[in-house]
Amino acid sequence: MITVPTAVTVRAPAKINLHLGVGAVGADGFHPLTTVYQAVGLCDDLTAHPADDLSVELATADWVDAGVIPTDASNLAHRAATLLGRHHGRELTGRLVVEKAIPVAGGLAGGSADAAAALVALDRLHDLRTSDDDLLRLAADLGSDVPFALIGGTALGTGRGELVDPVTDAGTWWWVLVPSLEGMSTPVVYAHFDRLFPDAPATPPGADELLDALRTGQPLSLARTLHNDLQDPAIDLRPELGLLIERGESEGALRGLVSGSGPTVVFLCESADHARDLAGALMRTGHPVVLVANGAVAGSHLVPSHV
Repeated sequence: MITVPTAVTVRAPAKINLHLGVGAVGADGFHPLTTVYQAVGLCDDLTAHPADDLSVELATADWVDAGVIPTDASNLAHRAATLLGRHHGRELTGRLVVEKAIPVAGGLAGGSADAAAALVALDRLHDLRTSDDDLLRLAADLGSDVPFALIGGTALGTGRGELVDPVTDAGTWWWVLVPSLEGMSTPVVYAHFDRLFPDAPATPPGADELLDALRTGQPLSLARTLHNDLQDPAIDLRPELGLLIERGESEGALRGLVSGSGPTVVFLCESADHARDLAGALMRTGHPVVLVANGAVAGSHLVPSHV
């Protein structure tokens, strides 16, 4: 009896960086990183449908600019399909429908989430049974944040961020996310870091204090240890980000932080009610898009198909 494949839907979360320590750029052109990722409840859904060829389609939330997202072979989900097929010595097909809620070029790894979702969805659609180790290796080839998008939760990232190990996290954390309508280029922010900090040490700052705070489960302890070496370069390029952090903290956030290379700003809150109150306050000050999300949540995982 021939089994006809059916559509497969995979949900993949956005990430925020609770700690991002950046070392001096190496001879390979990359910066060594020590980062602590957390997956939060703002997700993209990718559904892989059986098809005769490979294609990518988009359905975007109001706050996502679909016009800047390619749907050709340069799309990260498309690249993931090509890489997975090459690993198995075959050409993979599928109609990939991506429902995007994660802002583009926002420091939240939305493209990486889509790539991770494509790996999982196409592996299941074609019954490839790729090992976890091979999926993680393929993910690292696609981008530094893609392995974490597979794993989710809270994790320590080293190397270029692609070497990921889960860490103890005793808390349920509530965040307010304020994306920007204009994205930021990650390479541009790193280049500005190099200009601002020409004497940066080769070894990035460690995250021991933050890892200790995660074990307490206490929001105030975590707030004191949040850290991002790319925050100053991002604010220097976009001063309004610094003003937004000041506004959020004046409205009661425990701490505001640029996520990754920006421009999304995240605010840590004491509880779900506190997060909703802060989100309302920021919307009243004129920010058109303010999102509430909790963490940590699961990495890329199968959900019932709904497309």
